Amino acid sequence: MSKKVNMPGLLALSPILVFLVVYLVSSLLAGDFYKVPVSSAFIVASVYAVWITPGDLSYRINIFSESAGHWNIMLMVWIFLLAGAFAGSAKEIGSIEATVNFTLNIIPARFLLAGLFLTACFVSLAIGTSVGTVVALVPIASGIAEETGMSQVMMTALVVGGSFFGDNLSFISDTTIAATRAVGCAMSDKFKANFRIVLPAVIVVTGYYIFKGLSIQTTADVHPIEWLKLIPYLSVIILALFGMDVMLVLVLGLMLNAMVGFATCSLDWFSWLGSMGQGIAGMGDLIIVTLLAGGMLGIIRNNGGLSFIMQTVMSRANGRRGAEFSIGLLTALANLCTANNTIAIITVGGIVNDISDKFEIPKRRAASLMDIFSCFVQGIIPYGAQLLMAAGLTGLATTQIIPYLYYPFAVGVCVVISILIGRKK
Repeated sequence: MSKKVNMPGLLALSPILVFLVVYLVSSLLAGDFYKVPVSSAFIVASVYAVWITPGDLSYRINIFSESAGHWNIMLMVWIFLLAGAFAGSAKEIGSIEATVNFTLNIIPARFLLAGLFLTACFVSLAIGTSVGTVVALVPIASGIAEETGMSQVMMTALVVGGSFFGDNLSFISDTTIAATRAVGCAMSDKFKANFRIVLPAVIVVTGYYIFKGLSIQTTADVHPIEWLKLIPYLSVIILALFGMDVMLVLVLGLMLNAMVGFATCSLDWFSWLGSMGQGIAGMGDLIIVTLLAGGMLGIIRNNGGLSFIMQTVMSRANGRRGAEFSIGLLTALANLCTANNTIAIITVGGIVNDISDKFEIPKRRAASLMDIFSCFVQGIIPYGAQLLMAAGLTGLATTQIIPYLYYPFAVGVCVVISILIGRKK
């Protein structure tokens, strides 16, 4: 990476403001928040970010390109491509419909919402990744919505929201590992501190889904279960639960789609390739957004935007409660600038450790605050991998999903209340 430069803090952060202004103002002028593509706002902000960066043009483009091509960004692109190919071929062979029918057979209609939410919580806790949970469950939730007449946006959002339960708590989650290592505490201690904060959110949101489900009248005809076509999706979920890497899971899922499709005569070689191509094409917009966001946020880091945030927040920490809010704000802003909760925790972990020492905040508490605030922000930003993935799998806009993300918002409220009431442990 090229040598970093120091710019005035607000100027370094201004590309994010340009993105928000372009997106929000254009949406308000259009009177429709779903009319303006996120990618269009990002291209304007990205060009602006390159323009304000000191140095010759090739230097600035190099910074943007290196950041967009970072291994973590490319890993997400690989996952998006494989997920699109899997979803496309699974739909072609009828695997999604079979899984939907299976779900409708075993879960009473009035408990579908709560059941899917708790399933997302359990799967994400078991596999430790919100992206993997979204890949596995969002197509099923979307299929149930189409089959029953329920709101597709709400069904998608409850899976995305539930996926952050495990992302925040799982012992094998990247965020848990990063947060505990950054401050030096045991995972079990951090889990207990976290769980006390998020438990009220889980109870309230589950209760709401149960209540909401009681009034839902479905129009679905429950069909017999096609067990053979269940194999691809159930295998994806089971293999993920056993801790297999999400990319390998998706590759195996593609192979299973082919075998089941050939066995049931619902696929031939050419239709298998065609269905994968259609699924990949459907991921095009979110891949573009991911690359643009990665490049723009890399320029912000290079220009000193993150350093400015850290210095500003550190200077305002005052007292135990203020220090805890500073940890939350620092982590949230870093996540806003990186669009990756794990990277955000790694970025601010050293400073958070210093804050916890200075203000005598227990390490488990500091790790918990970092993890919760990062997952809260990651769960509601329109350019986060989880929302982009969900949007790509369903054809929805990320901004359509955000208002229905009850669990991330509930967790945000719970952690703020936890700080305000002065919880010490």
